Amino acid sequence: MNVLFLCTGNSCRSILAEATFNHLAPAGWSAMSAGSQPTGQVHPRSLALLAREGISTAGYFSKSWSHLPATPDLVITVCASAAGETCPLYLGPVLRTHWGVEDPAHASGSEQEIDAAFMLAYRILRARIEAFLALPLESLVHDPALLKSELDKIGQLMPA
Repeated sequence: MNVLFLCTGNSCRSILAEATFNHLAPAGWSAMSAGSQPTGQVHPRSLALLAREGISTAGYFSKSWSHLPATPDLVITVCASAAGETCPLYLGPVLRTHWGVEDPAHASGSEQEIDAAFMLAYRILRARIEAFLALPLESLVHDPALLKSELDKIGQLMPA
């Protein structure tokens, strides 16, 4: 099952989600990420955070959704539409859900406050990915409506 984490810039949230998902996913599941308007580079704080968490950063780069290595089965948008951000709409016959997360690339303040924004985005995404991977995936892949319902619920989860 191919999961696409999609946002606008593909420099922070979608990269954090892709790397975390691939780090935790069982065999047969893989993630990729893309942006509708990629920045062309992964934010250095995203890479540093992943490395601190023991997650490989090899091979991750900012890319367009028009250059995907595989066709996704599931698209998870991670943009924060509540903040006025335009969320890309992936067209195609796939299951879709939305897991809005504030973009840490736009965080301001002290170095500690900016780092905290990146950590919060990571913690939210990791909690949601862990909840996703805890689902009975073997049976849910055969019931797309129920899988979507479960994924939509997960999109509301915040870390403890």
